[in-house]
Amino acid sequence: MDLQKHARQEGAAPRVAELRASDADRDRIADMLRDALAEGRLTADEHAERVEGVLNAKTVGELEVFVQDLPAAHQQRATPAYTPVPPRPTAGAIPVEADANVVAVFSSAMRRGRWRAGRRLHAYAVFGSVEIDLSEAIFEYQQVVIKAVSVFGSVEIHVPENVSLRGTGGGVLGNFEVDTRDSVEADAPVVYVDGWAVLGNVEARPKRGKLVTDILDRVQGKVDGALRKRLDR
Repeated sequence: MDLQKHARQEGAAPRVAELRASDADRDRIADMLRDALAEGRLTADEHAERVEGVLNAKTVGELEVFVQDLPAAHQQRATPAYTPVPPRPTAGAIPVEADANVVAVFSSAMRRGRWRAGRRLHAYAVFGSVEIDLSEAIFEYQQVVIKAVSVFGSVEIHVPENVSLRGTGGGVLGNFEVDTRDSVEADAPVVYVDGWAVLGNVEARPKRGKLVTDILDRVQGKVDGALRKRLDR
């Protein structure tokens, strides 16, 4: 690693191309290659060679090399590749009242599977455990707030790998931990976790291998449409 290059400006944010590639980044590039194959822009051998390179790429810049000659890559560059996500949701965008409450008192409660995530969800664990799993949820809103309060209990929150995640809260003789991350997709949902852990535990982190289902549906639909057009010719 070139330490001098990374230390040339102390505290400066790295360029997007220098960021370590995530599984979501690789999936995004692989989708472009799959579209190019369906459109006849790549041969089967070229597609296989590039996909192998994508799997071995370490940074976002290395990934972009495999699609730089494809129209889809330049269409995406027309919009910012990275937009900082604010630490708090947009004022007035989230209602004060919760769309749903998940409560566990001397018990356990969970919300997971295929369900519609509202704009605000409250989770309370008192001598109990709560699990909120958004990895297969349908995001109808771009901003989602989860208020998590744990008293002698535990609240665990799992989100898809390709959303942005922010946390504001703390612990009183407890643990409040949010694995902050930024999605490379400008229109990806943002999940804000707010709350306290009092002699308890609140954790929020991405679930590896799980992506926002709606985004996957759009990509798959586009590929299926391209394949149908080729078959109809």
